[in-house]
Amino acid sequence: MRIAVIGCGGIGGVLAANLTRAGADVTPVVGNPKIADALVAHGYRVRELDGSEWSVATGRAPLLHAGESTEPFDLAIVATQSTTMETALEAARDRLAPGATVVTCQNGLPEERAAAIVGERVVGCVVGWGASMVEPGLYKRTSTGVLTYGRPTPGSPDPSGLVQLTESASPGVIVDDLAGVRWSKLAINCVTTTLGAIGGVPLGKLLSHRPIRRIALEVFAEVAAVAQAAGVRVQPVGGTLDIDKIAISEVERRMTIGSPALAYKHSVLLAVGFKYRRLRSSMLYALERGRPPEIDFLNGEIVRRGAALGVPTPVNSALVEAVREIEARRLGSSLASLRAIHDRVIGGKPLRAAA
Repeated sequence: MRIAVIGCGGIGGVLAANLTRAGADVTPVVGNPKIADALVAHGYRVRELDGSEWSVATGRAPLLHAGESTEPFDLAIVATQSTTMETALEAARDRLAPGATVVTCQNGLPEERAAAIVGERVVGCVVGWGASMVEPGLYKRTSTGVLTYGRPTPGSPDPSGLVQLTESASPGVIVDDLAGVRWSKLAINCVTTTLGAIGGVPLGKLLSHRPIRRIALEVFAEVAAVAQAAGVRVQPVGGTLDIDKIAISEVERRMTIGSPALAYKHSVLLAVGFKYRRLRSSMLYALERGRPPEIDFLNGEIVRRGAALGVPTPVNSALVEAVREIEARRLGSSLASLRAIHDRVIGGKPLRAAA
């Protein structure tokens, strides 16, 4: 089976490296000549969580886009940024074998967009672990987790073979309710990625501030409301973080001195911030490097769907606006920028008894 890994940044690079080391026939599609040159010269280099490193030569020469291939692909694992997914799929479409499967690994809700280009051959993959590209061709794992596969439509391919195929890179599971898991991960990204981009600091410092935790609770509430209106039951992340339960309620919004339930929600966010205290937003990296941020596919997705379904999303709208201002260099990434959103959109002082 010929496999194309399209997009060899952090996630795609780790997947391509492990698949190649396991003996799969992998063609890396990189889009960046510097990455292609590094892979030719040094192969894939991977730094694990414990600091150990290994490398493996690329089995096939890297391509800058899938359309350069002279042979069809039986499987395309698409790990590009959301901002470039359509372009990458359009280049790959004519190089897909008749029965080929396309796996979408982006954040947000990418399956509908992918199916519009390549049809019902799409399988969704929610990536539950982190990785970054330290330099061209050098990939670093940043957290553990699993690959969660699911069929976005009844006509989508059976993903069971993918779990075994990618087990060298990560444990995998299959879920019946892909949408519920997708929306849960989307809610997490709408907080960690976007607030990190606006705040400009790692997650631990970010969530140590009560007003910013309040913003996070409001984001969760808006995502949960839009999902419910769309007929989606948001599934707990990894079986632990239940977005519906941690989202702030209307009753809690009206409180002046807080409650044990609200204090618990703040404590959960504090625990998440401590566990992932060094996590730095990928959107912040993109803004710093002058690359398009994925905001339209995260909080922007919530704003668009909320508008279509008649669900207000003022906090997510304010976050989208702030990222656009940072992108245009009219606003800086800082905790003050987030506090200003809290004061303008949520209003009032942080709850005194909110942990």
